[in-house]
Amino acid sequence: MDSLTWDLTLAGLAVGSAAALTGIGLIVTYRATGVLNLAHGAVAMVCAYLLRQFTVEWGWPLWLGATVTLVVVAPGIGLLLERAVFRPLAVLGSDPVQTLVASIGVFVLLIGGAALVWGQGARSDAPQVLGDEPWGQLAIVLALAAGVWAVTRWTRFGGELRAVVDNRPLAVLRGIDADRVASVGWAFGSFTAGLTGVLLASLVRLDPYGLPLLVMEVIAVAVGAGMHSLPIAVAVALGIGVVQAQLTRLHPSGWGEPLLQAVGANLFVVALLVSALVLPGIGGRDALPRTATARIRTPVGVWVVAGVLFLLPLGFAGSDLHTAIQVPALAVVLLSLVVVTGRGGQISLGQAAYAGLGALFTALLATGRFPGLPELPTLVALLVSVLLVAPLGLLTGWPAISRHGLALALATLAVGVGVSRFVFDQPYATSGLGIGRPPGFTDDRAYYLLELALLSAALLCVLLLRRGRAGRALAALRDHQAGASASGVPVPLLKVGAFVAGAALAALGGGMLAMGLRAFDPSAFDPVRGLLWFAAVVVLGGDSLVGALGAAALLVGLDAGTRGGIAAALVGLLAILIGRFPGGPYEAVRAAAERFKGTRREVRLSARGEAVRARVVRGRRGSGVVAGSSQGGVGPVRGGAGGSPGGAGAPSGPSRTSSLSSTSPSAADPSRDEAGSSSSEPSPSAEGVARAVRSAGRAGGANTTPPPSRSRPRTASRPPSPTPLTARELVVAYDDFTVLDGVSLEVPAGRITAVVGPNGAGKSTLFHCLAGTVRPDAGRVTFAGRELTRAPAHIRTRLGIARTFQQLAVFPSLTVEENLRVGAEQGRVRDSAAVGHTLRLLGLEALRDHPATDLPTGTLRRVELGRALAGSPHVLLLDEPAAGLDTDEVDALARVLRALAAEGTALLIVEHDLDLVSHLADTVHVLTSGRIVTSGPPGRVLDAMSRTDGGAT
Repeated sequence: MDSLTWDLTLAGLAVGSAAALTGIGLIVTYRATGVLNLAHGAVAMVCAYLLRQFTVEWGWPLWLGATVTLVVVAPGIGLLLERAVFRPLAVLGSDPVQTLVASIGVFVLLIGGAALVWGQGARSDAPQVLGDEPWGQLAIVLALAAGVWAVTRWTRFGGELRAVVDNRPLAVLRGIDADRVASVGWAFGSFTAGLTGVLLASLVRLDPYGLPLLVMEVIAVAVGAGMHSLPIAVAVALGIGVVQAQLTRLHPSGWGEPLLQAVGANLFVVALLVSALVLPGIGGRDALPRTATARIRTPVGVWVVAGVLFLLPLGFAGSDLHTAIQVPALAVVLLSLVVVTGRGGQISLGQAAYAGLGALFTALLATGRFPGLPELPTLVALLVSVLLVAPLGLLTGWPAISRHGLALALATLAVGVGVSRFVFDQPYATSGLGIGRPPGFTDDRAYYLLELALLSAALLCVLLLRRGRAGRALAALRDHQAGASASGVPVPLLKVGAFVAGAALAALGGGMLAMGLRAFDPSAFDPVRGLLWFAAVVVLGGDSLVGALGAAALLVGLDAGTRGGIAAALVGLLAILIGRFPGGPYEAVRAAAERFKGTRREVRLSARGEAVRARVVRGRRGSGVVAGSSQGGVGPVRGGAGGSPGGAGAPSGPSRTSSLSSTSPSAADPSRDEAGSSSSEPSPSAEGVARAVRSAGRAGGANTTPPPSRSRPRTASRPPSPTPLTARELVVAYDDFTVLDGVSLEVPAGRITAVVGPNGAGKSTLFHCLAGTVRPDAGRVTFAGRELTRAPAHIRTRLGIARTFQQLAVFPSLTVEENLRVGAEQGRVRDSAAVGHTLRLLGLEALRDHPATDLPTGTLRRVELGRALAGSPHVLLLDEPAAGLDTDEVDALARVLRALAAEGTALLIVEHDLDLVSHLADTVHVLTSGRIVTSGPPGRVLDAMSRTDGGAT
């Protein structure tokens, strides 16, 4: 081996050892706490600065400064973070996305704090702890890896660690101190971060942004190891370090020379892209914490104040608006995060890349340096750059289709880092690149007016998007992805569309920022900026347009008016408090104000007054559906022609009156007086409910003929689907266990089919195969002559197969009416009138403008059922619809379902309540061990079940 090869190998081992330390620390922290600590690099930077402070500024001996930094400060930072930031999140049962936001907050806070304390300039006098040879670093890495492996394998603490990682609540029940395990994990992870920082500080220039970003790039070694295997992480780190060092010997020629050199010098970034975009991801949750601004309309006065504040610079700042012109441009960039993150709930840490590409393309187009295009006027160049960057949103939109939570965060971060390293930092793309302003807008005041006009246009577009069909679909996707898909929302296409729209907005803002500064500045679009922008939007109101405007003013104004770093520190502080104030500062202030004012006494009508009100409303409507109470309860509805909810098989006698709303006083049945007796007001029959259903915009035309009694053959008011929903020989197996073994059934129109069986029989799997959320290994699902075996859920919904969920699938940030509107807009038939009809049918009119959050379970069941009905389905699949309902609510639900069947809707119910099944179903299938063992009328089948197993099922 020649001397050059040997020297490069040693240099690669030194870099690889530092990367391996990062991988070890990240993996240990993740395994102990489930947190992907994106603040690892910021902790490393702070420890490096502290060591320099101790030794260079204060004159401490190197051994003393290193000991204090690594043994006291670094683990202390980890313990502080665990106790003050992440333990509250764990106690509240937060998901990985909230912890990710908190770790980004720590990252931003530490960077802002370092900039405030030590300034933003780079320093090259950091002390060198070890010698030039990499053997000491390599020995430390191997010793730490071996020590962690031995502890986790052979000690009691290792067993506790594995138990906490597998199931923290269960581990606590077994007497394991999960907080102690998490504290040890955080202390060790911060120790490795500090060690990484003090080792790297002497190899690179020390500044608040560069070192954290460098450490962030080597996250690839931990992700490549699946956040689990220490040997793989160490091997990957050392291998990449050596290969990257050896590639510096290559000197390619030709047009690809700059790009190949950039790849060779940034191999860890390439590894990050591969691990984030190609390898299986980690984490599974999508949605970000919903802030209060997602549910509460912004008062008009707030908009007036915001408008006045944005116009103030024109009257008080004179002709030089160098700082002010950055605010509207940054606000447009942050609006892109409102679309992607706030409205769509998708984690996007790479928006700075799209903003930078918009600035770069605008400059290249305006100067005639863009390949294949002529020189364009500046304003035209800005608009063309938006069109060019928008399709590049696929770089993050495409991974978002199959990736969630932490995996999506890493994918978007990797794209941002890659664009920064391979485009913005390359002289061949950006050297000597300036940009002018459009003619007539060269001075600051005129250009600021142009920015305000562009910002207003962007605000209008986002406002129309949020209030339109696409905006409601995005909110549904954010709140409950499976529920959105079941409503007919094309989730993959919508995710890609959100990222494309976000890329376009970010490009517009980036181009505006570049024109304002009259130059392309790569440092203005580095990945650290992207993390700061993301955190600012999340904590100041992710789904709030005013929040984006305020975040832009905050980020620019504080750093311009004070020492640099104060804005980052403030945003970071707010982000790490997300565990204590999940709704953000707006929610915290609002809650505090309400507590200060005291609970305002609410004036309500008495039960008798509500009954009178209900009768008046019923008289005005002339409808067969009973008006609800002030909380929208369904009024009493008597059984159909059989006089009983059970139809022919039900006991005789008067039917009970009931409400499908909550039994709380605010949702009491208005037909009862104060003494609890039933009102004498006559109740509509199931025929009346059926007539209301017919008015809900079903295809095939309305038919006012009342439905026949259950003793006569059932006919539908509209032609039933050509063929029923049919499953043939379905087989589903997981590993060596067969869940469904040749299951076949039909769900005919105008009838109620039930599937019952013991737990583990395969009922839910069969339901998911019919709904489109599970693909069978064999067999077929057909409907109306069409093969649906591999069709996704939203396609089935648009063909007329709607479903509900065992666990409620409502969209909390939308109102009750908007929940139903999502179903009406995305379902089989798009009929806006169906929303009002369905609200009346289910007694939800009084709640139409109420957010679908904090409502009683019975009311939410009605909202979910209304969402499914608003799309006018042919088939309705109900997964344990009576779960969480009391007896009266179950009775009212049964009446509505029977009326729907009388209209010709095919219903399939998977239910444990055999009493409900016996009174409701026309056909019952008993599923046991993945097979249908018997089918037939409910009386015969359920009687046979009770004789064979004593009704245990």
